Amino acid sequence: MISYILSILFKIIYLIIIVVVLLSWIPIFNTKKEPLLTMIKIYNTIMAPFKAIIPPIGMIDISPIVAIIFIQIAEYLLIYRILVPLGL
Repeated sequence: MISYILSILFKIIYLIIIVVVLLSWIPIFNTKKEPLLTMIKIYNTIMAPFKAIIPPIGMIDISPIVAIIFIQIAEYLLIYRILVPLGL
């Protein structure tokens, strides 16, 4: 049960990262309105360590890609290597 809830939480994090990155390409969205403002706050919280370590390459910011890969590895290790073998 715990592993299922954490799996859903990780999927929500992936979705937030992807939506904010895609919406950053479209300048017509007002980022001061909800629910986009909350998504951007969550995105900035998740991405802060990655953006501090990984500089943009020209005009391209690859930190969301690295973040998604890192979060997928963390999800795999936490859920499938720790929680599932314990029966949680």
